[in-house]
Amino acid sequence: MKRIVSLLLTLVLALLLAGCGSAQAAGSDNAAVPRDSGDYWNTSADTNGADEDYNMAYDTAEPGAMEGENGETQTGKPAKRIYTGYMEMQTLDFDAASSGIDALVEELGGYFQQSSTSNGNSGYRHASYTVRVPAEQFDTFFQKAGALCHVTYSNTNTDDVSESYYDTEARLETARIKLERLQTLLAKATSMEDIITIESAISETEWEIENLSGTLRHYDALVDYATIDVELSEVYKLSGQDEAVTTFGGRLGQSFVNGLKAVGNALEDFAVWLAYSWVWLLVIAAVIVVVVRIVRRKSGGKKFSLKRKAKTENTEPKE
Repeated sequence: MKRIVSLLLTLVLALLLAGCGSAQAAGSDNAAVPRDSGDYWNTSADTNGADEDYNMAYDTAEPGAMEGENGETQTGKPAKRIYTGYMEMQTLDFDAASSGIDALVEELGGYFQQSSTSNGNSGYRHASYTVRVPAEQFDTFFQKAGALCHVTYSNTNTDDVSESYYDTEARLETARIKLERLQTLLAKATSMEDIITIESAISETEWEIENLSGTLRHYDALVDYATIDVELSEVYKLSGQDEAVTTFGGRLGQSFVNGLKAVGNALEDFAVWLAYSWVWLLVIAAVIVVVVRIVRRKSGGKKFSLKRKAKTENTEPKE
């Protein structure tokens, strides 16, 4: 058992040396995985130099956040960026705008991750989209979508995940090397106790490989295709069409006009709401009329009973 523990500990040290791609560290594996326990305890002086080589190799292979030219990291690898965006748009012709967005997404080689359309109480329609387009078409989508509709708000964000991506990639490669060497040890194991210990380490390594592979697949999906959330509203008048006024008199007059417009818009919205809700208003009015009549009948019947009772008492002969 001590022999196996020594082998496993030495194997972990050897994998750390090999994980960052250092050829010198990889060449020291034979010294790091001894044939007997005596050799293991004599490797401390040799591995100190290997650790320094490992640290140097890791520092040079580290995918830092600083980038070189042409969108590459300092290591010469392409930068990994996640592009996300958000747009709020208005249109007077909802059908044409919706069809235009569909055609634009298809033209750019993208797809709709989510899409929904609803009708508001005012009768105007609203659509929500989550669009995925190739990362290189991210800016193009914003430009062409802005030409299709009236954009009231837009926002873009770029998240550089190069460091996390290449760190995960390096850990995955290290885990694969570790798995190969564990399988080699398993083939040479003779005792049942050794076999069980190594198989347990293999299971953990396989789980780590699957987890790291899933993380890379998730990164690739986000990096390859940008994500854009789009809100499209149908309106009877586009907002923000008036020119800005800078003088005091102009601002005062504009405020007065805007106040009148706000009142007019409120009255229009109220009229539209009445037109949309007239059926419910009739139902509510009918219910109120029925309730009032029932209450009046009950109160009228009660008054009639009281009057009749009083009349009867007055007509009875007194003794």
